[in-house]
Amino acid sequence: MRSAVADILPPRIKRSLAKFGRDLSVARRKRHLTLAMMAERVGVSMATYQRLEKGDPTVAFGAYAMALLVLGFGDAFADLADASHDQLGLSLDEQRVPKRVRTRKQL
Repeated sequence: MRSAVADILPPRIKRSLAKFGRDLSVARRKRHLTLAMMAERVGVSMATYQRLEKGDPTVAFGAYAMALLVLGFGDAFADLADASHDQLGLSLDEQRVPKRVRTRKQL
């Protein structure tokens, strides 16, 4: 069964994934690794790895993460959505701080 993810992705995300796939391809070739070598090291079939280098959104996130690890970018996801870098989230947290604090009465 075909995934509907590719149909609903905004064009901007599709372009980003395609660029990411091209970047993985360039990094692989700079390291003189064949498609077969990468597929084996990532733990996927050749066809799946080829889809990964095309930026296919239906390829498992873990396959992308493993490809980055194999290419030496193992920490790439560590800070991707780190809460300390989330400016909107930090602003929302500041807005939720109460104006005053009261203690509860003990019964």
